[in-house]
Amino acid sequence: MQKTIFYHDTDCGNVVYYGNYLKYFEEARTLYMAQKGFSVPALMQEGKFFVVARQEVEYKYPVRYGDVITVDTKVVEISDIKIVFANTITNQNGRLCTKGKTTLVCVDKNGVPTSMGASVKAAMSPALAL
Repeated sequence: MQKTIFYHDTDCGNVVYYGNYLKYFEEARTLYMAQKGFSVPALMQEGKFFVVARQEVEYKYPVRYGDVITVDTKVVEISDIKIVFANTITNQNGRLCTKGKTTLVCVDKNGVPTSMGASVKAAMSPALAL
């Protein structure tokens, strides 16, 4: 996923506000799932909700107003109820700016961990990752 950094993404120093990286990770995960044939709203209608259980972020180099970034996403671990995504963010010069891992757990409408289903697990499997 490519994204241009706008003023509203930045802090008073024109550097991306640290919390916004989590939004970029989420946008990339949502697009990744769509590329695998799954709509997050459709999964929610089926009673499958993915919630963040753990987040790791390592900030390596600042992203600034006007930069064009690339957010790469892949699945690095999966089980019946859990998906671990790894993200990297590079700037227009190819420099690694941020990396992170996000652990999602599939829960039902009551917040109880539940199986994501064989079709979701198979499609999201790291062996099939883009």
